[in-house]
Amino acid sequence: MNIAKPQFNILWVQVWTLAALQGAITLCWIIYNAYVPQLLTQFGFPASLALVFLIIENALAVILEPLMGGLSDQAKERVGSRFLLISAGVIMSATLFIAIPSIVIFVPPTEVWRSLLPLTLIAWAIAMTVFRSPAIALLFKYSLPAELPVAFSVVTLTAGIIGAFRGVVNQFILGLGPILTFAIASFVLLAVTAALRIVTPPDKPVDQHHAAINPIPWSELSLILGAGFGIGWGSRLLMDAVSKTLQAQFGQNDWLMVAVGLAIAFASLPSGWFAVKIGNSRAMLIGIGLTIITMLLIVFAGLPIAFLLLIILGFSLIINGTIPFALGLMPQRWSGLGIGMYFGGFSLAMSLFGVFLPQPQNITPVIGAVGTTLAFLLACGCVMASAER
Repeated sequence: MNIAKPQFNILWVQVWTLAALQGAITLCWIIYNAYVPQLLTQFGFPASLALVFLIIENALAVILEPLMGGLSDQAKERVGSRFLLISAGVIMSATLFIAIPSIVIFVPPTEVWRSLLPLTLIAWAIAMTVFRSPAIALLFKYSLPAELPVAFSVVTLTAGIIGAFRGVVNQFILGLGPILTFAIASFVLLAVTAALRIVTPPDKPVDQHHAAINPIPWSELSLILGAGFGIGWGSRLLMDAVSKTLQAQFGQNDWLMVAVGLAIAFASLPSGWFAVKIGNSRAMLIGIGLTIITMLLIVFAGLPIAFLLLIILGFSLIINGTIPFALGLMPQRWSGLGIGMYFGGFSLAMSLFGVFLPQPQNITPVIGAVGTTLAFLLACGCVMASAER
């Protein structure tokens, strides 16, 4: 008796290469966040200025992510490829990334040159927004719409594995020195982008009459923005609450959060398959409900921490469904704009979080659980509203 296995119409080589690019982006941000306070101090600035830069960078991303995504959509229509923006953004990012430690080491921190480092930091963050949304929008080229959750699960897996070590990264990379560390990350970013370009042939340009009959769906974009904001704010509070709950029971141990991050990353694979089977929106709603209920029960009812596994499963369904959710709401003509709007909403949440909650160490698990619930309910409302369209 033959058992039919699901066959996914996905370009796996291209998807894995795109996942490697997302992993390189994550690596760059981890290195940036680990080194910037130290580099600012060496150049005569207070280390606390790093938080100010993070707020500014996220605020800029609110506008730039949708803008670059939309520009890449237009480039795809006119020349058949998004790689004009992707390549330009990666080259600028890699160059500026190497320049950051070089300025600190080789430029004297006099009054004339002190502003050079802050300007370079902001310029690098802007350059990173140029290519992220256009690159992720390539998923529409690599997978059928119904199978996007499976394709994106590979991207989530790669970024999640690298991002899981964010809390312990100082134990590894700071010993290499800033020049070598930043240079390695820059060359990895360039190499992976070159590989992605090789495996992604351009499409035929679309005539302008066809482009004109696809207006921007503003109502769908508002739902994507709201979902991005809710998931961004909820994710930040959820991870903070989980970390403090683990710390209360097992003491300070950063490797516990590494294990949680890795579990979320690997859970993305079955989450993608599950979302394809039942529908991405339904999977996201299940994930939101499971995450909220379990988090509240752990914090308020004192459930054993073993129930954290349910949070991991639920949160994985949420995170893995985000980009397929944005792509599913947008016509292919505006896929980059949709992804940029999601990233913009997420960045808005991170920027406001830094403004209103600059000292997250003062957030109790109870406040974190309640805030997570409210944020994810906002995202839930956006997903439910999108399902009615």
